[in-house]
Amino acid sequence: MRVYVPLTLSGLAEAHRTGRLGETGPLVAYAVTPAVREWVRSDDIEELEYAALSRAALASLRLLAADAGAARRRVVVAADVSDGAVSAGPGREAGAPALGEVLVDGGVRLAKTAAVHVDSADAETDVAAAAEALAAADGGDDDAGFVVDGAEDHELLWYATQEIPHLVGARD
Repeated sequence: MRVYVPLTLSGLAEAHRTGRLGETGPLVAYAVTPAVREWVRSDDIEELEYAALSRAALASLRLLAADAGAARRRVVVAADVSDGAVSAGPGREAGAPALGEVLVDGGVRLAKTAAVHVDSADAETDVAAAAEALAAADGGDDDAGFVVDGAEDHELLWYATQEIPHLVGARD
């Protein structure tokens, strides 16, 4: 099963340092769940996976909103895990179940990931504004919702896992 793990650049740097996404306990990720299939109303796997990736990007934005010191770029790591390692996520988002959220038992070795998706540098201003506006948007503020949508207008760029050191500024 393909899962999408929301991170920040500092979280990606930590994963690069340790070689793992998540330590021991369950790792929060997003995947094509029955609820995502119902929400997208499509059988096209690419559309469904894009929806799960988008949900993980929103979760990454939530991580940024909680960490004022993090670089203002959303990060999502795509990984393939066994179906048996995945269970339904208990998370709640703005008072509703988090669409597509799953838990991955035991984390994921970074060497087993498929790709990394990261905002380009030119998205930072919009992502920073969206992180600031997120709480108000969750509270129903339409103007704040428009600001959050501004970050979603930026497509995450695709990177091969071999490019992680470059993304986090590591010197190997």
